[in-house]
Amino acid sequence: MRLIIVSGLSGSGKSIALHVLEDLGYYCIDNLPIGLLPALAEQVVGESGPHRGQFAVGIDARTLGGDLEGFPAMVEDLESKGLDCDIFFLEANDATLLQRFSETRRRHPLSNDKVPLNEAIEMERRLLEPLSARADLIVDTSLTNVHQLRDLIRERVSSKAQRSLSVLLESFGYKHGVPADADFVFDVRCIPNPHWEPELRALTGRDQPVADYLARQPQVEQLYSDLEQFLERWLPEFEADNRSYMTIAIGCTGGQHRSVYLVERLAGSLEAMGRQVLTRHRELQ
Repeated sequence: MRLIIVSGLSGSGKSIALHVLEDLGYYCIDNLPIGLLPALAEQVVGESGPHRGQFAVGIDARTLGGDLEGFPAMVEDLESKGLDCDIFFLEANDATLLQRFSETRRRHPLSNDKVPLNEAIEMERRLLEPLSARADLIVDTSLTNVHQLRDLIRERVSSKAQRSLSVLLESFGYKHGVPADADFVFDVRCIPNPHWEPELRALTGRDQPVADYLARQPQVEQLYSDLEQFLERWLPEFEADNRSYMTIAIGCTGGQHRSVYLVERLAGSLEAMGRQVLTRHRELQ
């Protein structure tokens, strides 16, 4: 029996996430008042039918229904009833949210004649802090389009179905900002940069000439070895602590060469250890 709670900021893509879950066979309920979660648990435990015990509910600022201090205890109670409960939280930066509401001409659920959009976004962040703090998976959609978000949700849900820790390795460029949804961020700007080799500048870390160049650098090999040993040592500890999702971001200046190369190489190493690994190259997308 699996229950996924989808929450997050308005405009961050919650509806898209629920649609993906519905396509994956989940029975989805949107805008469920949070106080009705225990009743839903009683209803669905032992449920058999076309949804195979897979349910998802959408919760946002309009359906909180009071103080959220008891939310962690509520989730623990759900899990004690036999539910495998995951919380997905979607967010985006203020500039992105403001742009999305401007483009779609939608009204923010907390805005009105006396509360402007920017204040409504900040108010919603504060209201949802207990949910984001308890989230198993946080997804920052600031630099993600609709199709990428669909693929990401689909891949992460499918990998979690294997009953093991779902690991996402993501490359990024610091000049475009640090991913807000990463559990670990590693800065690899200290190693030699292929960008300064004219014949490599237009290539990426996926291309063999770039991989050969980086593999010849002693600093790269040492850094790779340290990262591999860190993940090999600590991922089992997080898994033993019942972590379901782990996002590891590796960043260089532009997110084209060094970070891409290390993500690809580390993914191969983790897969050889028998782990389910997803890769994402933010700037290449």
